[in-house]
Amino acid sequence: MSTSTRPRVLLLFGGRSSEHAVSCVTAAGVMRAIDREKYDVVPVGITRSGTWTTVGDIDGFRLDAGEVPEIVDSGEHVRLGTAGTDGARDLVSTAGGEPSLLGTADVVFPLLHGAFGEDGTVQGLLELAEIPYVGSGVAASAMGMDKHFMKVVFEAAGLNVGPYRVITDKDWLRDADAALAACEHLVRPLFVKPSRAGSSVGITRVNVGDDLRAAVEAARAHDPKVIVEQGIEGREIECGVLEGRGARPSRASLPGEVVVEPGTHGFYDFEAKYVDGTASHTSCPAELTDEQTEELRRLAVLAFEAIGAEGLSRVDFFLTPGGEWVINEINTMPGFTPISMYPQMWAATGIEYPDLIDELIQLALHRRVGLR
Repeated sequence: MSTSTRPRVLLLFGGRSSEHAVSCVTAAGVMRAIDREKYDVVPVGITRSGTWTTVGDIDGFRLDAGEVPEIVDSGEHVRLGTAGTDGARDLVSTAGGEPSLLGTADVVFPLLHGAFGEDGTVQGLLELAEIPYVGSGVAASAMGMDKHFMKVVFEAAGLNVGPYRVITDKDWLRDADAALAACEHLVRPLFVKPSRAGSSVGITRVNVGDDLRAAVEAARAHDPKVIVEQGIEGREIECGVLEGRGARPSRASLPGEVVVEPGTHGFYDFEAKYVDGTASHTSCPAELTDEQTEELRRLAVLAFEAIGAEGLSRVDFFLTPGGEWVINEINTMPGFTPISMYPQMWAATGIEYPDLIDELIQLALHRRVGLR
């Protein structure tokens, strides 16, 4: 543990992905709510180029404030390593050319969304350094980030997955026309997505007569691997999962529903999620029968365990008009501001935002690193 009687929590946010700004807003929400009498908190931002740097006040980070949040290199870089000690958990400042010790990290809260943060890369670094961290491990993070591989795992677990087609970089470079032709069996509307991105970044809805090629190119601007999904008619229902301590079973929240206002956005895109406050609203708990709620909670835990997730996840489903549950995706580090769906669902279930943060940190502190 750190020299303080309180565990030192390294908040890690920003990052190299297209979800940089969302990560910053998430970190601001956690920073405001974390119990500062119980934990020492060290905020460290990652610039878009990958530099770890100290940051000042992050309380003002918002997505609707005109200018999106951005981590700027402060000139004081931070790394994990040693500074005259043997601790791989040391937070070392390299300002002025000479390394100096900022303290020891007891646990990392990696509030990173998207590639190079939510996909197992940072998790692997923390495993090598033997530092406990919040959330899923390397394999689960990687699967949860890739919409292709998660669907393969979900299908193997017996979950209902909608029709889709994957277009890899080699597929596209080898024969783009053939790749497009392989999607013709899918019924429009289609949703063309970067396979390894989140927050609805780079997604295009393709209706009858729309240009599928342009949608694929737009997705490829964020990820060379693209997934083309057939649209599913139904309500968008989400469920939060929270790992149980020790050998206790994982817990599922009450469900929430995303409702996009008619005539605003064609689907729940980035603008509807984070910028346009009139475009959508959430209903929590969602209006479902008791039987539907219990079945959804069971399926959410099944999805969580299918990929070997840890800590937290938000699992997204469609409820079709025929009453069928179709899984859309799992998010191993969901949006975590106080108004995000994941904290809202747990608040409706009886765990308020500060207590949820505390539970996640405690889960990480009590979980061993390495194989488990």
